[in-house]
Amino acid sequence: MAQSFEYFVIFAEMRTGSNFLEENVNSYPGLKCWGEVFNPAFIGKSGQKEMLGVSMQAREARPTVLLDKMRQETKGLSGFRFFHDHDPRILTHVLNDPKCAKIILTRNPLESYVSRKIASVTGQWRLGDLKDAKSAKVTFNRREFQEMLDELKAFQIFLQRQLQMTGQTAFYINYDDIQDVEVLNGLARFLGVTQERNKTTQKTKVQNPSRLEDKVLNYAEMVSDLSSIDHFNLSDTPNFEPRRKPAVPTYVASVKTPILYMPVRGGPEASVAEWMSALDRVSPDALLREFTQKTLRQWKRQNKGHRSFTVISHPVQRLHRVFCDYILNISGRTYGEIRETLRSTYKLPLPVAAPDEAYTREQHREAFLKFAKFVQGNLNGQTSVRVDGTWASQSEVIKGFAEFSLPDVVVREDRLADDLAYLADALGVTPPAVEAEPEDVPFALADIYDGEVEEAVKAAYQRDYMTFGFKPWG
Repeated sequence: MAQSFEYFVIFAEMRTGSNFLEENVNSYPGLKCWGEVFNPAFIGKSGQKEMLGVSMQAREARPTVLLDKMRQETKGLSGFRFFHDHDPRILTHVLNDPKCAKIILTRNPLESYVSRKIASVTGQWRLGDLKDAKSAKVTFNRREFQEMLDELKAFQIFLQRQLQMTGQTAFYINYDDIQDVEVLNGLARFLGVTQERNKTTQKTKVQNPSRLEDKVLNYAEMVSDLSSIDHFNLSDTPNFEPRRKPAVPTYVASVKTPILYMPVRGGPEASVAEWMSALDRVSPDALLREFTQKTLRQWKRQNKGHRSFTVISHPVQRLHRVFCDYILNISGRTYGEIRETLRSTYKLPLPVAAPDEAYTREQHREAFLKFAKFVQGNLNGQTSVRVDGTWASQSEVIKGFAEFSLPDVVVREDRLADDLAYLADALGVTPPAVEAEPEDVPFALADIYDGEVEEAVKAAYQRDYMTFGFKPWG
């Protein structure tokens, strides 16, 4: 199916060959790339402060004015080069516009880094002829390179995700391919141009064609430093867990004191609610709940100086509480269908009804271990059962908060009294005592806890252990 683009963007970075690519794109009839049009320091090219009658001030006020002007002035498709630190408003605009063709230019990041260092030393950012070439040897800095690499990877992942979310594709081209006229002809066809060329333009020349060994002073040290960089994310903890939403309706606010609780489900919710009600000397039922984003914004505006917090719990403690409250025991909170699925499909030794005297500690331990194993598979997308908020990773829940607003303070359950007292003091009120969370029944965690239980839960919540630095429970 033929493309019907109305303009294009070349996503690139410094020292990836974007000048050369732009020149070759402009050699095709009906294509015009206007340079780094949305670079915060200039318009189009270095030192230029105006383009097509649009000043930098006018561009700052409304960047799409310049985009519209470019499209009007071009007979065919107009486009521009965009680097990760250019105007983010235009980035949002073009990524959400399927009429904009996306071209993504990449290069070996180490070569880009060394080339950038050399250009910084020589002051030569573009070469038109060999006679003008300047060269230099540079020193590799591991921290500097790692920062550049992290920034580059983050932007590339962002681009990929946005294109996936909007059902779009891009034309990927590597630095090594931009002198391949067949690849350039393919790019032209992608943009809707049928006329082909038989050679590339060569106005811009390769500046530093020698080996890295000849360009880096501390080459051996660089090789050693690069060996410690995790190119393949070997240390990364895989995360297939669905992203969480902010869950604003679960938030709880005090009636008088400007304090907001953003619960991580499965935590000490009852104890915190009791503490908040004691703070204002009201019943827990009087606390403000069932917020929408609109009503929560109104509450925030009306309560100047408000503070918000959440509470994280040790994963073993939290999961055991969830198991007892939502799976094992029968109450209004029990997930009946999930409970039956765990009994029949995952063979958890759960009684059909509520546990009675016949339900043993050994049976409880086995059931909890199998539940932890189920949760591990569930969080990794290996089951048909939903990932419920009561056992979702705490790190993922807090990440979900960020879609609306993050809490001021992340409290740990094992320091609940001290940390809540700190919050009360910050608000100028006397902190009430913190009531203990009800004991898990029919067996407490201490009755079944051992190294095997710890490892089973840790396998399910590796990301939480890493993020929050949890030690073994107890």
